[in-house]
Amino acid sequence: MKILGVDPGSHRTGWGLVLANGSKLTHLASGTITTGDGQLATRLKRIADELDQTFVSQAPAAVAVETIFHAKNARSALLLGHARGVALLCAARHGAPIFEYTAGQIKQAMTGFGRADKHQVQEMVRLILGHDERMSLDASDALAAAICHAQCEASPTAKALDQLMRDAERAPNPLRAFAIEGRS
Repeated sequence: MKILGVDPGSHRTGWGLVLANGSKLTHLASGTITTGDGQLATRLKRIADELDQTFVSQAPAAVAVETIFHAKNARSALLLGHARGVALLCAARHGAPIFEYTAGQIKQAMTGFGRADKHQVQEMVRLILGHDERMSLDASDALAAAICHAQCEASPTAKALDQLMRDAERAPNPLRAFAIEGRS
């Protein structure tokens, strides 16, 4: 399964594509979309155009995106939210299922420590994928998101929990039935 990881940012958006075949992970492609300092709308369009191109050329089966957990200030969070929105929109337009992970979940999956720094995450990405080429921190963060998703998908516990959640969604809700009966 091809998994596209996205590390959104309004000036630099990292992306990374991993092929997951059981527990074997292979680096397929990665990069950084650099938008410069122009108007926000122009920067967001560039992110959308390049992500759309990646979806068309690579056809990922799933997309892993880092969620907004915290930001230095409200303006930073707002700008990051715009870039995240573009990534989510591109994935939805191309019909790829979207999975969201916090930075802590991604760092925990990569290093075993939810507060690892970006360089530690980058080094683990390189080790896991056997990737010797230089990559930006944005690209390695995106690859880390893809790897995190691959690990979650391969986990028997995650599969069992996912099945329980699907079963719970299909099960009749006894509280809803009670509320309807109580009104009669």
